[in-house]
Amino acid sequence: MPDRTITPPAATAKFIFVTGGVTSSLGKGIVSASLAKLLQARGFRVTIQKFDPYINIDPGTLNPYEHGECYVTDDGAETDLDLGHYERFLNVPTSQANNVTTGRIYDAVIRKEREGAYLGKTVQVVPHITDEIKRRMLLLGQKGEFDVVITEIGGCIGDIESLPFVEAVRQLRWELPPNDSLVIHLTLLPYLAAAKELKTKPTQHSVRDLREAGLQPDILVCRSEHPIPAEMRKKIALFCNVQVNSVIESLDADSIYSVPLLMRKEKLDERVIKKMKLVGGAHDPDLDAWKDFLGRLKNPTEEITVALVGKYVELPDAYKSILEAFVHAGAQNECKVTVRMIQSEHITPETVAQQLHGADGVLVAPGFGERGFEGKLAAIRYVRESGIPFFGICLGMQCAVVEFARNVLGWQGANSTEMDAQTPYPVIGLMEDQKNITQKGGTMRLGSYVCELRKGSKAAKAYATNRIEERHRHRYEFNSEFQQQFEAAGMLASGINPDTGLVEMVELRDHPWFVAGQFHPELKSTVQAPHPLFVRFIRAAIQHRKQQVAVA
Repeated sequence: MPDRTITPPAATAKFIFVTGGVTSSLGKGIVSASLAKLLQARGFRVTIQKFDPYINIDPGTLNPYEHGECYVTDDGAETDLDLGHYERFLNVPTSQANNVTTGRIYDAVIRKEREGAYLGKTVQVVPHITDEIKRRMLLLGQKGEFDVVITEIGGCIGDIESLPFVEAVRQLRWELPPNDSLVIHLTLLPYLAAAKELKTKPTQHSVRDLREAGLQPDILVCRSEHPIPAEMRKKIALFCNVQVNSVIESLDADSIYSVPLLMRKEKLDERVIKKMKLVGGAHDPDLDAWKDFLGRLKNPTEEITVALVGKYVELPDAYKSILEAFVHAGAQNECKVTVRMIQSEHITPETVAQQLHGADGVLVAPGFGERGFEGKLAAIRYVRESGIPFFGICLGMQCAVVEFARNVLGWQGANSTEMDAQTPYPVIGLMEDQKNITQKGGTMRLGSYVCELRKGSKAAKAYATNRIEERHRHRYEFNSEFQQQFEAAGMLASGINPDTGLVEMVELRDHPWFVAGQFHPELKSTVQAPHPLFVRFIRAAIQHRKQQVAVA
């Protein structure tokens, strides 16, 4: 056990810990981001971090079906998709420090043990693992950049994997000064249709498990399909040992972007400010811009359908940032964007017209591997020849290059060396600095890189600048040896990395909107700053729809 007389490292911020119970996928990330937005709107400097209980060092090697998309930060960290929510809500970049896994914790402790840092002591979960967890939990709060650090603990209370994190929080609450920490527990009130009532017992049991681990929640956020009666709030407060006005109702929302306003109505931010004695913020949060965004989102004047062609479409979270970028860009254009997910394995030259029928624009999604590759090529050929707006991201750009090489340049067998190492026309190849890499985790080209855009290009017009920075996650690149032939045939290299000469973007000269990027623009789209490529793509799709209606 830690010595009570030992003073923890100095922290300049206050700390909020968000735990979850009863079931996963209740929305801890959205509640955390919503609270952060409310505090930010009052003038506080806020950041959010996610502590995940799995043993992977990071989610970079996980199949999207396992964990949803892998979100990449500016500094090249492969992180949990919840960090995307944090950035989309706060419009503040996250970093490697904002996502920590059990694997990273154990890796750090084992490395220290091998170096002899523990002076011959037996290395144990308590105190060595919990000390490392605490050190990382406090890290962002010690920089003087934030007033509040919100820490989301992944998993559910009761999971064996989460126990060291819960114990670390317990110790921190014991060590930190009064009012410098707070625990919010997110739980579920299931509705039994046969009985026509909400049930509180799962919440009581969840809080019991939390208290058995040494943590008493200060605030309960209760997910529910129906309003929680006042008497039931009193019952929950009584049996869970919290104040009645600290039982917060979290009803199912029509949009995740409505949650901050719902939490404001429930006075979640006021409860936090009072309990933590936060000073210096505005009396009321300034949510005018947020409300304006919601107004445009919920009152569109246009409507389009976009086809998203990918191989992980059975799990929407695999393309979470892309779907949210469509929400942002749609609101910017006052347009309702219906995204139709299409499994690329189901697309063939014979079925492509039927599969893409009614699509006003087509986005070919990122991914890895050969599965579904030929279906993506068929989709791209169809939109290229039909004049339908096209947007390619990462592998989507590589597919556009391969399709153009085969069907415009006439290079039979042209391919990416990822799919065919013996292709006679390797128009996409392994990056030079990737050729000797054997370890898969964290070794791709990751993070933010500069790109210079060709003046007058569709890309430059979309960005309204000729120099940008975007986030990457790939091993393969456009083979610049073929650039001259591509440009002569009408596919322009409209974005180039100035340091390496890497082709970052391509577009077609004679097409209404055919733009593709090697990077992941969806990762930088936020409510406050919708990504310009998505905004222009939606605008092109609206124009295409109007033309189709006029012809009909």
